[in-house]
Amino acid sequence: MRAKSIKFSDPDMTNQELEVLYRILSSNELSEGSEIESFERSFAQYVRRKFGVSFCSSKVAFFLCLKALGLKKGSEVILSAASWRDLGQVLLWAELTPKYVDIDYWSMAIDPAKIVKALSPKTKALVGLNPNGHPANWPELEKIAKENSLYLIEDATESIGSAYQGKVVGSFGILSIFDFSQPSALVTGRGAMVVTDSEELAFHLRMMRERTAEERKSVVKSRLPSLGCSMSNLEAALGLAQLKRIDSILQKRKDVEAFYTQLLCGFEGIKDPYVSPEATEVHWFSYVVHLGTRFSRSSRDAIIEDLKRENIEAFPYCYPLHISSWAMESGVHKGMLPMTERVADRTIALPFHGLLDFEQVACIVKTLKDASLNVGAGAAIY
Repeated sequence: MRAKSIKFSDPDMTNQELEVLYRILSSNELSEGSEIESFERSFAQYVRRKFGVSFCSSKVAFFLCLKALGLKKGSEVILSAASWRDLGQVLLWAELTPKYVDIDYWSMAIDPAKIVKALSPKTKALVGLNPNGHPANWPELEKIAKENSLYLIEDATESIGSAYQGKVVGSFGILSIFDFSQPSALVTGRGAMVVTDSEELAFHLRMMRERTAEERKSVVKSRLPSLGCSMSNLEAALGLAQLKRIDSILQKRKDVEAFYTQLLCGFEGIKDPYVSPEATEVHWFSYVVHLGTRFSRSSRDAIIEDLKRENIEAFPYCYPLHISSWAMESGVHKGMLPMTERVADRTIALPFHGLLDFEQVACIVKTLKDASLNVGAGAAIY
């Protein structure tokens, strides 16, 4: 019997969010308004930063961060190819050169040892991603950045609430970027936040983002053209309401994680997500399982199709940036990053949100197990 449709993502909304939206919709401040500044200030405080600058999307936010840092045309930026899907494209739009390095198989985070080998005189920045919510090895990344005079950027788009050695994500590097579209735990529809301790950087980001009516008259503040890409007052109000409930939202997702762990425990051939000893808190972006060594990419795809036939939404966790058509035109090629490609071929992102109950997770796991047996389960993870 087919399951009732189980969605990959379902935002956690309550009457509190509805009341906030009604209040803003009933006001005369839908586009601009005081909620934007309140959300920026509160979010920066949540991740232990001094400044927050909100944007309409994380893609635009990252582009303006690169401009604000003053990276020159042709500069190299080191990053993992198992990163947020738009990252490499933004680097190309900014006329910068992506330099992809491999990952640690278990954490899926960028491998510090591979970064050192990729450095060149043209390298000016390093991007670390907290993949699927698991923090990267930030002490090592900070050390490499400091020793080589690199800007260190934290891609925190998948990791709100996580922590590494007691420090919350969002507090690493010269700046960090968060995304508030689905399937994030905190959802505003669309939107993003850049957090930093640099007052100068925050100032430049705001100037490139948008002008207030008063600032448009200023010779100093209107020196740089703005893109008009701020978050709306409506989105900010929703974000602020979600932020006030974030501990509850994250705990619900933890409960769902516990359901998965209990039901997958001991099933040979499917490994639940890895957590390193240094990761003091991990809040998953989605629930990603690793398949055993006997599975191929085609068998992984067959399992996903079986899940979808049972009305369960599931996806490959990542599509490596270095084998995208636009990236391969620059000379990178399949086979150059074996760990990244191995993870990409053998991972499945399962439905994960706080509204799932035990019976739904049991249905997902049973279907997953049955599908894996159909295509040849039985391999351990090595």
